[in-house]
Amino acid sequence: MEQYIDAIKELNIGKVEEYASLKKYTTYHVGGTARAIVFPQNIDGLVTLIRFLRENDILYKLLGKGSNLLFSEKNYNGILIKLDEFNDITFFGKDKVRVGAGVSLIKLSLMAAKKGLTGLEFASGIPGSIGGSVFMNAGAYKSDMGYIVESVKVLTPELRIITLENREMEFHYRSSFLQKHRDYICLEAVLRLQKGKREAIEEVIRERKQRRMESQPLEYPSAGSVFRNPEDNFAGKLIEDVGLKGKIYGGAMVSDKHANFIVNHNGASADDIKYLIDLCHDKVLEEYGIDMRIEQEFVNWE
Repeated sequence: MEQYIDAIKELNIGKVEEYASLKKYTTYHVGGTARAIVFPQNIDGLVTLIRFLRENDILYKLLGKGSNLLFSEKNYNGILIKLDEFNDITFFGKDKVRVGAGVSLIKLSLMAAKKGLTGLEFASGIPGSIGGSVFMNAGAYKSDMGYIVESVKVLTPELRIITLENREMEFHYRSSFLQKHRDYICLEAVLRLQKGKREAIEEVIRERKQRRMESQPLEYPSAGSVFRNPEDNFAGKLIEDVGLKGKIYGGAMVSDKHANFIVNHNGASADDIKYLIDLCHDKVLEEYGIDMRIEQEFVNWE
């Protein structure tokens, strides 16, 4: 791997961070060490990097804000790619914004509010990137990215740049075209918002922040909701009903504030967190016959 890392540096496509602790790059603050993280400066650099990785059969993965991932404690002997430099934000027309894949969704929602644009209030507490949020069709408060995305610029498996319109993105509840076609990479998105009153928009954001502080364990590292809500039910209630709310294993805990959150309570390992995720899933399945779907992705557990 050493010669490949040196070769990537010689490509001069962006910063290369070697032996990166994944505790720093995931919201759970757990995980092993990645051999290297590369931060391409632009699309050409990204294309060059992926072509090189494929030609040399090197394992790689795109990493956003790390808010929906659980890496194992094993070392990741490959390349992680972060699009943090894809950070352009351009408001245009009366109600549109073109935004790079690496932009924070929270940051964008607050910028839109200041401009009196409504539609992103649901996202003001989602700690993900635009790319990751489009991939997941992130949402809250009965809204999601699918309602506001007009188009998405993507890099195809053939390393071509194309634009997919909203209808082509196949947005459904916590799902999108990109989830089903993982060789496509979100580069940027155009969002269509609506004109509103800044004061009213910012008040909604304040109220929802207060509600989150009261109902979610924001004081601990987590990756948000662990399970999707089953139809006509709530994952948190099911976990609470089987007696697992507040359950501690190692340094991890099923939150005693909201049972659909598992938190890094006290120096947890990835194994501690995964144990509780599996326990909640299996207990609910055993007692209620409900196969709750895990929202988070397990990486490097093979």
